[in-house]
Amino acid sequence: MQLHIKNMVCDRCILIVRQQLENLGFAVNEISLGRVTVSPEPDPAKLQDISAAFQVLGFELIDKDKDQLVEQVKTQVIELVHYSNLFELKQSLMSVIAEKLNKEYVYLSRLFSDVEGITIEKYIIQQKVTRVKELLEYGELNLNEIAYQMGYSSSAHLSTQFKAVTGLTPSKYKAQPSGDRKPLDQIN
Repeated sequence: MQLHIKNMVCDRCILIVRQQLENLGFAVNEISLGRVTVSPEPDPAKLQDISAAFQVLGFELIDKDKDQLVEQVKTQVIELVHYSNLFELKQSLMSVIAEKLNKEYVYLSRLFSDVEGITIEKYIIQQKVTRVKELLEYGELNLNEIAYQMGYSSSAHLSTQFKAVTGLTPSKYKAQPSGDRKPLDQIN
């Protein structure tokens, strides 16, 4: 049975979810961000146990189809923004997401806005800015290289979007003391 899990957004989350399910007596057949396939199929009582165990850890079982689809959109955005070179994409992020989920983008966009209260585009921008913050803090790339990797047309475009979200230019952000970063699972 495949379970969909809200707030499962990083490799440590995957590890914690796997451990929790194994502690509850399930074999984890497949696991990725936001979803896990287990056996044997849990009965309703076991689903309640899983749900309660996950809630303690800050995760949530998703049981509605629309909520699951929104979580899949979020997972796709996070995977694309945080774990790939966006410059290498030959199409827009929105097109890639719609294609991967085999849904019309207009439908996904409307559903995402209804459930989350923001557009997919704004969510993507939030994730991109979060990734840019990480790359700035690592200090391994200059702003032009970061802009290229993140798929921006220029470092000026990146700076404009960064300042619109954070209120700071990338250079002012980098000059600040560390500690302003939020974990992926705490970003709306």
